[in-house]
Amino acid sequence: MGMERIAVYPGTFDPVTNGHMDIISRAVRLVDRLVIGVAVNIGKAPLFSLDERVEMLELEIVRLGGDVRDHIIVEPFKNLLMDFVVAQEGNMVVRGLRAVSDFEYEFQMASMNARLNDKIETVFLMASERQQFIASKLVKEIAHLNGDISSFVSSEVHGRVKNKVNSSSRDDDASK
Repeated sequence: MGMERIAVYPGTFDPVTNGHMDIISRAVRLVDRLVIGVAVNIGKAPLFSLDERVEMLELEIVRLGGDVRDHIIVEPFKNLLMDFVVAQEGNMVVRGLRAVSDFEYEFQMASMNARLNDKIETVFLMASERQQFIASKLVKEIAHLNGDISSFVSSEVHGRVKNKVNSSSRDDDASK
């Protein structure tokens, strides 16, 4: 029997989109266990707290169904990705590619990660055609401008984004 295939799919998931779920549902078919690593990203100001992002992902995973969700865990992390992968006993990192523009950044990250730990492989999955343009950043921008994000996120996430955006708008109005 071979080594167990344990992959980590890292991201900020702020919020989790249909594009993320597409990659998750396809990646889990390739591995024995998929760890979704929810990152504390110092370079970004997230709309949702780390706990909220973990909770949203866990709810989305439940919707995937019994057999699939039994092979997925969601874990927050705030250390180096390669250290997190080792702590999860992982042997690969899964990254989604939406467009050619993603490739340069992802290639650079994969190369740096390989220098940090050459025993962990990076596997790229192309986003499905219907999800290629979805980015959390754009979803948040559309929501802040009162646009319809319902085709980019689940109905549960849609409600949470709208509530968060509406409450931040009220906070902004109150501070004026």
